[in-house]
Amino acid sequence: MQNRLYPLTHKNLSAIKENILATLAYFDMFNYPLTRAEVYLFLGNKFNYDSFGDAIRCLVDNGTIYQFDKFYTLSPDHYIVVRRLEGNQKAAELIKIAEKVGSLLIKFPYVRGIAISGSLSKNFADADSDVDLFIITEKNRLWIARTIMHCFKKLTFLVNKEHLFCMNYYIDMQQLEIPEKNIYTAIEVGTLIPLQGDIVFEKFYAANTWTREFLPNKNMRISSAMPVKKTIFKMLFEGLFSFSLGNALDNILMNITTNRWLKKTLLKRLNSHGNVLSLLTGKHFAKPNPKNFQEKLLSTYEYKVSGLLLKYESSLAH
Repeated sequence: MQNRLYPLTHKNLSAIKENILATLAYFDMFNYPLTRAEVYLFLGNKFNYDSFGDAIRCLVDNGTIYQFDKFYTLSPDHYIVVRRLEGNQKAAELIKIAEKVGSLLIKFPYVRGIAISGSLSKNFADADSDVDLFIITEKNRLWIARTIMHCFKKLTFLVNKEHLFCMNYYIDMQQLEIPEKNIYTAIEVGTLIPLQGDIVFEKFYAANTWTREFLPNKNMRISSAMPVKKTIFKMLFEGLFSFSLGNALDNILMNITTNRWLKKTLLKRLNSHGNVLSLLTGKHFAKPNPKNFQEKLLSTYEYKVSGLLLKYESSLAH
């Protein structure tokens, strides 16, 4: 029997409704309808599931949100459900490929963990989707690992497979905590699909328990990660660059890469999606600059939620 975390009152139902609307508003920015279970998982607060069920039915009945079969959305357009179902099917195929990619990349020196990120981690893909990967490396060896992996990626362009190797977010074991703490990063962390490095991802999630403040109902998927197997090549290579030699090389590669990316950003070069190329770099991380996407998305989200709640309150007044 579930514990009732909140008493079933009108005031409580309003809080649940606000949570439901905010959750649907977030995924509405990606035209992605949610099942009832998914809405509950991404709520910003804990509520009794029966009370949650009452609230979501009420929102459907009064026309605030829409239900198409098992999906809930802010949009009256049934096509987004068709789009999601097609995207889920495509994602299932692409995730199988991503698993093979992860099995290959984990063999690279200093790579300790690999997970699927981006839209594919939300179980969605289309004809233009990439396999976005989140990489965890050994501490103080991120830049050696990243350089080797991106040299390999250059070869994938020759066979038009580069979209399967989008290694765009790196952290090392020295700094596992994600510094930006907001709903966007919480969902990104919470929806990662770990492929390789079960022990490393246990440590990663332990370092990011702050996500529970945004997603108290969401459990992390550590169990999906495979244990890392040591290979002779990996052990020999890592032995060659231990201690001071490895530290010096890692710093040199970090500086080279940082300078190259600064030039790309200043020249406003665009990637394949039409966004300005920009990489935020540090000794223990290499990631897309939050200002280019994350901050804009959060601003849009706050505006969308505010407008939605005002509209809902206005409808109650009438």
